Amino acid sequence: MTSTLELRQYTHDDLSEIRQTLLDVHDDVYAAQMDDEFNQKFPWFVDHWGGHPQFSCMIAYEGDKAVGFAYGAPGTEGREWWREHLDPAPEKTRTFHFSELMVRERWRKTGTAEKLHRALMAPRDEDLAALLVDVTHPRVQALYESWGYRKVGERHPFPDSPVFALMLVDLPLP
Repeated sequence: MTSTLELRQYTHDDLSEIRQTLLDVHDDVYAAQMDDEFNQKFPWFVDHWGGHPQFSCMIAYEGDKAVGFAYGAPGTEGREWWREHLDPAPEKTRTFHFSELMVRERWRKTGTAEKLHRALMAPRDEDLAALLVDVTHPRVQALYESWGYRKVGERHPFPDSPVFALMLVDLPLP
């Protein structure tokens, strides 16, 4: 199935073009959980991350259908999510904050998620990538671990958010 996928890269300048696509994929992926207030805030997160001048997004298409996406943006030096969890901090600290990875159900377990992740990370010149994963999803955490990430702590960034495992990986990816 993934052999027919086309990966397309987008930036901050493309947000108005891709915003609805990101929302549509999210709404499909979380259709059964849209009564959760935190899931309902996804448009805010798209605008927040997409508003970053160095926002980077990869969308996978099969024909005209968006089947998944991955996005993030570089962090502000000295304000990295992981900083409070590592003492001492690594010497190299420039961090890409990997914010979202979503794949529609039909394309899961096909390698689509890893292709999106690797395509997003390949051009990055930061030292590290950081992400948050819901601690109640150990298989997702294990997937990221299989890609080289390591858990360094936990965060509860919003009162209505889940508790997240904070994970880091050195860049470039192995």
